[in-house]
Amino acid sequence: MIQTLEHTAFDVQAIRQHFPVLNRVVKGKPLVYFDNAATTQKPQVVIDALADYYKNYNANIHRGIHSLAEEATAAYEATRDTVQQFIHAKEREEIIFTRGVTESINLVAYTWARTNLKAGDEIIISGMEHHSNIVPWQLIGEMTGAKLKVIPVNDSGELIMEEFHQLLTEKVKLVSVVHASNSLGTINPVKEIIDAAHKVGAVVMIDGAQSTVHLDIDVQELDCDFFAISSHKVYGPTGIGVLYGKRALLEAMPPFMGGGEMIKDVSFEKTTWNDLPYKFEAGTPNIADTVALKAALDFVSGIGKATIRQHEDALLKYATEQLQSIDGIRLIGTAKQKVSVASYVVEGVHPQDLGILLDNQGVAVRTGHHCTQPLMNRFGIPGTTRASFAMYNTKEEVDVMIAGLHKAIKLLR
Repeated sequence: MIQTLEHTAFDVQAIRQHFPVLNRVVKGKPLVYFDNAATTQKPQVVIDALADYYKNYNANIHRGIHSLAEEATAAYEATRDTVQQFIHAKEREEIIFTRGVTESINLVAYTWARTNLKAGDEIIISGMEHHSNIVPWQLIGEMTGAKLKVIPVNDSGELIMEEFHQLLTEKVKLVSVVHASNSLGTINPVKEIIDAAHKVGAVVMIDGAQSTVHLDIDVQELDCDFFAISSHKVYGPTGIGVLYGKRALLEAMPPFMGGGEMIKDVSFEKTTWNDLPYKFEAGTPNIADTVALKAALDFVSGIGKATIRQHEDALLKYATEQLQSIDGIRLIGTAKQKVSVASYVVEGVHPQDLGILLDNQGVAVRTGHHCTQPLMNRFGIPGTTRASFAMYNTKEEVDVMIAGLHKAIKLLR
């Protein structure tokens, strides 16, 4: 029996009961999990949905006529409908399942960009991009001759939009930017970016890995051409993600991979492609995790993003105030608009040493460059210690981290 959400009002202690891992003890201390920007923990309803598929209707999808295959297909496609509603896409056929945001970006790079870009064209990204939104465009640049341009970042960790508008000429054919920074928490003005890019005829890709879990996403209102989602950052399983694309663009793009499901008809002389969305879903997909993603999105929707965001914003405000009270700590990323990420450095202390000592107190934080090495170079640091908060975190847990920081700094200095 799959567990359902029993509460309607936001109650953090009731919410915590849905996440089994939060009962863990680490190094003799109750787990304080502040690594949510890397991956969120999974509620029992997601774990149950995953197990339910394997226990009761494990089968391959779409082509089978037996009962298990039909049940698996229905559950898989129900997730597509849920994703469509979750991000307000116009059509379910615009929802493509991938392995994650990295694959979604690469799909666009190797299909749309490789087909449409040529020498002299330009691609704009930002100075706070994850490596997954840098490297594919560098590779495409090498293949096509297109040049990469970068929107600079100011000392607060915000995009310098005046510079963006100067970079934006008719040579720009693609703009690909992160919606919310995994390293800084900065929420970028993507609507302004999209509208400006469209005026010069550029296509826009939005990396929604961090924003989807925190912000209300309406791809039609944003008018983005592509939007990428990561399941495991929105309380779902790993190994599954989503690419949203406008139908007209997806129809015109060549397939990403060849094989089963993405075909309509195959002969030795010629192959014709399947209709959307299956043209981009070659081979047996990650059925179980796709099915469980629906449970995750339903869980989030059942609580309500607005209520979750209010809780997370309060946690971020409290954690920021407490961190600023500690001598020698410098916050990296102080944008006015942020999701619940607090990154910091301690004078004279390496982030990795700090992370190890916090782990001894049961506090899980992320240390290093967070796959944003160019951004770390911009701030002249090797990396940060990053605390990122989710719906199940509490102020008391922040206090545990702050106490652990005091102990660690005293020991390391």
